[in-house]
Amino acid sequence: MRRIPMLVLLASIAAAVRAESEPIRVEVCLEERLGPMEIDRFALGQGGLSEDPMWDDRIAEIRALRPRLIRLFVQDYFDLLPERGRYHFDTLDRSVDTILETGATPLMALCFKPRVLFPTIDQDIVEPEDYEAWEELIVQLVRHYKERGSGIRYWEVGNEPDIGEDGGCPYRFQPESYTRYYRHTAAAVLRADPDARVGGPALASVHSRILPSLLEMCETEAVPLHFISWHIYSSDPQKIRGTIDHARSLLEKHAKLAPETMLDEWNMDLFNPPSDPRFQPCFVAEVAWQMKEARLDFSCYYHIRDYHVSQKRFARFMSPRGAAFMAAWWNRRPQWDGLFDYQSAVRPAYFAFKLLSRLTGERLRVRSSGRTVHGLATWDEEHRLYNLLLWNFSLQPESIVVELRDSPSDLRVRPLVLDAASPSSDENSRLLPEAQGVLKRENAKLETRLEPYGVRFWSLEGK
Repeated sequence: MRRIPMLVLLASIAAAVRAESEPIRVEVCLEERLGPMEIDRFALGQGGLSEDPMWDDRIAEIRALRPRLIRLFVQDYFDLLPERGRYHFDTLDRSVDTILETGATPLMALCFKPRVLFPTIDQDIVEPEDYEAWEELIVQLVRHYKERGSGIRYWEVGNEPDIGEDGGCPYRFQPESYTRYYRHTAAAVLRADPDARVGGPALASVHSRILPSLLEMCETEAVPLHFISWHIYSSDPQKIRGTIDHARSLLEKHAKLAPETMLDEWNMDLFNPPSDPRFQPCFVAEVAWQMKEARLDFSCYYHIRDYHVSQKRFARFMSPRGAAFMAAWWNRRPQWDGLFDYQSAVRPAYFAFKLLSRLTGERLRVRSSGRTVHGLATWDEEHRLYNLLLWNFSLQPESIVVELRDSPSDLRVRPLVLDAASPSSDENSRLLPEAQGVLKRENAKLETRLEPYGVRFWSLEGK
């Protein structure tokens, strides 16, 4: 082996140390507009756990996030068809109205099997005994909300049909059964509301054979498919982005369809959640950036509030094993899904969405020299503000120099730090204000330090 001279080795180590200490350069082009940010497309959902409006004590807090959509499970506990020819929507109305009070509109995920049309409890019996009666139920449901003026546009056919009761819903489809079911259900939705948008399959895995079969059927038979949807729970944002890339690769084979893309359940790995309280808020920001870069149309974070379930209620439409699984998961295991916990206390991830919600207006170009430091920025014409959100999705602290290019004037800067480890959930403690300052137009730079999983926000106002 060739020996490396000691001086050369020491020089190499010194160079590596200098390289590691170099600050990450972030360039924000204040005059380079990329189009509307539409941050409200990063929306929310609530799990299929109960007929109660599970977060009606947090309407104001969700309204402050300004989501465009909130996904709602239309599940068996709403008892929509208590007997043939009689429809019951009053209980579901309460959950729909809760969503409407936030300013969002519901994304209705149809995932129920009324006993009168599915008399046998079996996750593998997935099609109703009477498709005519099923379609009439869907017509009545969609017409009900159209006549109420609810503004509902999106109707999703199914929820995790590829994994059955393990996904919290009472059916496990095969590709051929799902495509038949989709054809009947979508036709009924559009018969009641021709302006509705129908889609699915809300897969647990985007790699399920159900999605290619659905795309093939819709293209071959000219069946409407306005959006495709799927889910992923992973603590790796790159894996989440990979599902978007895979979905787009499937759509490239069916150019006639051009549906919107919806990742309408996502979160970190909830079986093995990271214990660092700083991780989840930073993860939310990083995933939002990956979604934006991948041109995803909509997402729904899972979910708003953790909630206990009634095993007895689920046993009415699930097998004993399925009902026991739901009760064990939601009533016995620790949960980190919700923006609010079981007692409705706010979690740090809520404040990541709060900062994202401030990215209103036109998206600006942001370039970073760091692999783990990303950012989103906007110009908000209404409020006459620039907004900048930066984060460090890494276990290593990073020094950052932000250059604000083409500033039209001196800028008054109002910084915030997201403190996920604060013992207080008060907003002024979580979104901790730092000293304000003024940046001169000719040298508009910010110097800061991002701790591991650190998140910072700046509001910049012209003087």
